[in-house]
Amino acid sequence: MSDLPRKAVTRTAKLAALPLGIAGRATWGLGKRIVGESAEIVGRELQQRTAEQLFKVLGELKGGAMKFGQALSVFESALPEEIAGPYRAALTRLQDAAPPMPTRTVHAVLEERLGADWRDLFEEFEDKPAAAASIGQVHRAVWHDGREVAVKVQYPGAGEALLSDLGQLSRFARLLGPLIPGMDIKPLITELRDRVSEELDYGLEAQAQAAHAEEFTDDPDVVVPAVVHQCEQVLVTEWIDGIPLSEIIADGTPEQRDRAGQLLARFLFSGPARTGLLHADPHPGNFRLLPGGPAGADDWRLGVLDFGTVDRLPGGLPAPIGVSLRMTLDGEAEGVYELLRAEGFVKETIALDPDAVLDYLLPIIEPARVEAFTFTRSWMRGQAARIADPRSPAYQLGKQLNLPPAYLLIHRVTLSTIGVLCQLGATVRLREELQEWLPGFVTEEAEEDLTEEGVTEEDVTEEERGVEGLAEGDAG
Repeated sequence: MSDLPRKAVTRTAKLAALPLGIAGRATWGLGKRIVGESAEIVGRELQQRTAEQLFKVLGELKGGAMKFGQALSVFESALPEEIAGPYRAALTRLQDAAPPMPTRTVHAVLEERLGADWRDLFEEFEDKPAAAASIGQVHRAVWHDGREVAVKVQYPGAGEALLSDLGQLSRFARLLGPLIPGMDIKPLITELRDRVSEELDYGLEAQAQAAHAEEFTDDPDVVVPAVVHQCEQVLVTEWIDGIPLSEIIADGTPEQRDRAGQLLARFLFSGPARTGLLHADPHPGNFRLLPGGPAGADDWRLGVLDFGTVDRLPGGLPAPIGVSLRMTLDGEAEGVYELLRAEGFVKETIALDPDAVLDYLLPIIEPARVEAFTFTRSWMRGQAARIADPRSPAYQLGKQLNLPPAYLLIHRVTLSTIGVLCQLGATVRLREELQEWLPGFVTEEAEEDLTEEGVTEEDVTEEERGVEGLAEGDAG
């Protein structure tokens, strides 16, 4: 199927096939076991068939179904290794590939939105899409002024499909939950639904991308394509070449993996500080490695695409995140507990042991404790298992914690980025990025120490370090 299926009954039937297919394959697996085939072989075949169906259904439907699949794809590193392989291949393909929209449909949208003479705007236009995503696909072209551009064209009916898909998926959340252990699927689907209107508004996306492009102009580490033209259902931006991050995950060198990981972490924390916006769709399909970093032709920069989903953070990331992270690393159990209560992570009706809360948090923030940390799938699986095992104290405590709405998207973006770092297997100096960009993570005394060591006020400004936010956080 190459067009976007729009009838609700068609899409519902396809989505319903996911849990029904899982149940049917389980019955098939039981039959194979009865006739004597080994559990290992049957289990492997079962996972392979489930993964193939997952990609086929989510990829064909695009819309909310594919958006859900992309969100899941960054968490495949949390899956037990014996079943991760099939899902890894299927979900990774969802990051930047889907069956294309027919050429006639693309031309119809361009004629409706850009006018009957839309071809005059381009010196060249490639009908074959360069990439296909959840609500639109991208075509490579040459703008009338000679610039190479990416033309994003929104699927007709994308909004209706997004809402319909996510509504149906929420009904199946309990059955789909086992795909990613330790993750509650329903809040993820709810949050994706809440972002639908923004995702469909290419005007908002153009504003967010233009803000990033301006801020990161001539940046040695990060490249954001400039916006060339925007109208309803069509967004034209400058084209950037580069190696897709999914390829680095699959076949990259250790140097590429480490560099990509460092730059991902840098962009995650520096973006809000520099633009007041958090890029909130950090799956590998939205990133490229480009040659020509600060160390020359053999170094790398990070290209960032797709600003359809952002979190607006005018003051940067909230200072309580940095303050609580610092206090946790310092072992200040009471202070951490009081701050979590003040921010709504612990409800007033709940009483917890501060030391138990500290024990819950410390393994999660291990990457910030050391100078350099190697993110691995085994580490991610260990964290997921610790939080997901009903017999674990961490599971029991986690059930009593609350995630305030203001932190929901920040939490998902951070977890997603960590998932990608684990896919990369990158060694990252995370603490360095936190010190540079996270408000509240560095105390005023530490700021003074840095100045005494020769770091000038021009190198470390109050805005960059978030000293004002730290003061507010400590006061709270």
